[in-house]
Amino acid sequence: MYATEMQIFEQLDEKDREKARYFLRLLLEQEKYKKTRAELRERREEIERGETLTHEEIWSQLDV
Repeated sequence: MYATEMQIFEQLDEKDREKARYFLRLLLEQEKYKKTRAELRERREEIERGETLTHEEIWSQLDV
């Protein structure tokens, strides 16, 4: 979300935030987001295993 959308989301009461979360979960369960869900699951597993790059590693790989 963009910063302004996040600010609006944060101003909602908890009941309305839960409605928005529920709607987002419904959208993400659609078949067209299957690849995105798989990628998110894979990234979470990498993070849990500590297989992430530091900023220095990223910049050194880009050779800038």
